[in-house]
Amino acid sequence: MTIQALEESEARFEAYVQALTSVIGHQDRDGPLRDYCKGLLVDTDRKSVEPMAAATAPERTAPQHQSLLHFVGKAPWCDAAVLRKVWDLTLPAMEKHGCIEAWILDDTGYPKKGKHSAGVARQYCGQLGKQDNCQSAVSISAANHHASLPIGYRLYLPKDWADDEARRKKAGVPEDVTFKTKPEIALDLVKQALEENIPRGVILADAGYGADTAFRDALTALGLPYATGIGSGASVWTPGTGPLPPKAWSGKGRPPARLRRDEGCQPVTVKALALTLKESDWQTISWREGSGKPLKSRFARLRVRPAHEDFRLNEPRPEEWLVIEWPEDEDEPSKYWFSTLDAGLSFETLVDLIKLRWRIERDYQDLKQELGLGHYEGRGWRGFHHHATLCIAAYGFLICERETVSPSGASTAARLKKPAIPQGYRPRGSAAAHSAPLARLNRQHA
Repeated sequence: MTIQALEESEARFEAYVQALTSVIGHQDRDGPLRDYCKGLLVDTDRKSVEPMAAATAPERTAPQHQSLLHFVGKAPWCDAAVLRKVWDLTLPAMEKHGCIEAWILDDTGYPKKGKHSAGVARQYCGQLGKQDNCQSAVSISAANHHASLPIGYRLYLPKDWADDEARRKKAGVPEDVTFKTKPEIALDLVKQALEENIPRGVILADAGYGADTAFRDALTALGLPYATGIGSGASVWTPGTGPLPPKAWSGKGRPPARLRRDEGCQPVTVKALALTLKESDWQTISWREGSGKPLKSRFARLRVRPAHEDFRLNEPRPEEWLVIEWPEDEDEPSKYWFSTLDAGLSFETLVDLIKLRWRIERDYQDLKQELGLGHYEGRGWRGFHHHATLCIAAYGFLICERETVSPSGASTAARLKKPAIPQGYRPRGSAAAHSAPLARLNRQHA
């Protein structure tokens, strides 16, 4: 990046942060907001408070450390207001390449030692690929094929934490926060996005959410189409079949209203159905370019009725798409989805939308590896969310910056000037191995 390009990027950063100050509250938070976001964007080993203080104010590290620590951990500014402002600033850059196509729901974990950090518990951590001590947060991102941006983010509070008044008080968990499952938190984030009039898209989520029938039913009640992963054991009625109608009324008591099943009328699992399909039912579909070659696989789709506990219902569930993926080099189908997208949608478009969920994985990769989403070392509820909000704000700036760089340019990442750090300084918690510098963040495909 040339000196002129660097100076222009610095000027755009200052204008971007200045726009954020309108929702941050007190004017004395303007400086810490700018410095915290800059600390996330400059090239440092870790993006926790102490090394960012050294990176942004090397000649007054101690007072800068206290300023940033208070700003992220104690100052009562509103995360939702800042995220909304980030969205307003970033949407024009995203919409230059097309309208919003999807809202993507997911969760991510952060390894964490001890037991006093808000929400920490032994649970599955995707970063480690196993059960371990960690925090977990649920997010919603708005996406198109060009970019995606988290628009809501909430820490998952396990039930033993929700019921532990002493730990809640010490970590500053708000009184109105109660135990909710991850699908319930996701629904809250969806409702918040609707209230804020975020441009709508199809809901995309993995089987951790899509396997929850109540979650899918709630999305339908909100008028939102979905394409969600499900497990191989999900039950459906094969095409042309369905539950039996209620029994005929005998003339006594209340007329029967619930659907029925008998030995000859039973649903099947989606895996069992997939294994009965003919070779001609499968189609090879490519959905996007991978590393040097198109990504493609074999898919089948059918119109089915989900059957989960429909014997408790008065009417059969509506038909929706069952999409199945069975790669040629696999012994059995690998993935399944339910989708309420239009029955007339082309197969290629359906697969393309389903596979758009990869964007949130890219979000988390960049937010964690380049912007330090998991580097916050505090224990409090407020600080956890403030740090995440500021990481998302920095990520929004990178999305906006992508529009200023030629695709053929030598550098594709924004990089801000970092003041010289005193020789030999090594912040507490700094890793021995250096993380990838910000200059390697590819803004062309964030």
